[in-house]
Amino acid sequence: MKILLAGRGSQGDIYPYLILASELEKRGHRVTVSLPRLFEQEAKEAGVTYTLQAQDDIAGMVEGTPDARHLIEWTKRVIKSQFEEFIPLMAGHEILVAANTEFGAPSVAEYCGKPLVRTAFGPFIPGRLIPPPVLPFPEPNPLIRPALLWAALNTGLNLMVKKPLNQCRRALGMGPVRDQAEHAPAMADNFLLYSRYLGETDPAWAYRWGIGGYCFNDTFPYDARLHRDFLDFVKKDRRPTVFFTLGSCNTVQRDSFAQKLFDVCCEQGYKLVVGCGWWKVGLHLHNKENLFLLNSAIPHVLIFPNVDAVIHHGGSGTTHSAGRAGKPQMALPLIIDQFYWAYRIYKLGIGPRGINIGKISKEDLEKKVVDLVTNPSYREKAKALGALIRSENGVQAACERIEGALSSGIREEGAAVNE
Repeated sequence: MKILLAGRGSQGDIYPYLILASELEKRGHRVTVSLPRLFEQEAKEAGVTYTLQAQDDIAGMVEGTPDARHLIEWTKRVIKSQFEEFIPLMAGHEILVAANTEFGAPSVAEYCGKPLVRTAFGPFIPGRLIPPPVLPFPEPNPLIRPALLWAALNTGLNLMVKKPLNQCRRALGMGPVRDQAEHAPAMADNFLLYSRYLGETDPAWAYRWGIGGYCFNDTFPYDARLHRDFLDFVKKDRRPTVFFTLGSCNTVQRDSFAQKLFDVCCEQGYKLVVGCGWWKVGLHLHNKENLFLLNSAIPHVLIFPNVDAVIHHGGSGTTHSAGRAGKPQMALPLIIDQFYWAYRIYKLGIGPRGINIGKISKEDLEKKVVDLVTNPSYREKAKALGALIRSENGVQAACERIEGALSSGIREEGAAVNE
């Protein structure tokens, strides 16, 4: 089978596709990965065939946390490039596997008459029971029903993507999309790349869907000496160790929050490990005895089992990694689905409610951190959740779903619509 994988975003979006591509190739398939230029070195190290996206939109995330205006501009900018890049590539591929953020992918699959497996790292399928995970209030509200929130979100989505999408479709002789929120899941086999034990599913979803677990990538190269130094730091005494990272995300409060957290850990007798991430958070801190700066990426599977608690931005990958390790965690959500995962952490009882990184006082932060580290209920529930997540094999499940897509009828449905 010849497979085109297309995704964009940060490490939590791209690393799963790289490990998925590697596994598919081991299973005898020919795979091409379309990814941002920022990850060219990672693709080379993974040994996969890749193509670089013309619109290197990930730069917007590197430059700063995008607001709504920048997200709209980002979406419009890349839709045209998705048509221009994916259609020629699909001439040499049998199936398209694309993230739900590839808004042009359903139309490309429809035009080419090829099946589409549409992946998502959260419950990004319109339904009646789960509020849209892209909104900053994911907790169900007794007055504002999820269906109403989905309707509002879908209206916004159509305002954002329908014009550039239909311009591209018109140029290809295709009819207009009236509702992208319905067209995208209806044209695809929707496969959810998160754990059924950590996230939610809606039995009322009206589209073809499945769920297989997160595709953990534990294979990328790392600094072995840095890892040994980390282990020495953790094991030098029995004080609790807290891990903190914002991953690829940025906020103006990043360093002031790191300082507050560091002060809290010092006063409580905790050791602090800071995953500096793209924005080198924590480099201004100085206290070798109580602090370890992880200034280059090391697979979470080598880090999280050795710490006592994890504080992070709420990305799907980091949330799943801490969950797999069976560790209590707390999120500081900044954008998109991070609010959803912060809510799930709290709802499952594996950590306290998420916090606002810019508004929390040192006193309130101290209460949260002490609760996170010392609450036995969090530890017990996190340990049980870890066993469940480890029982899943997200990579294998995704491979099997992709392999089965050619015989599932999706090809015929797409071709019929195109005709």
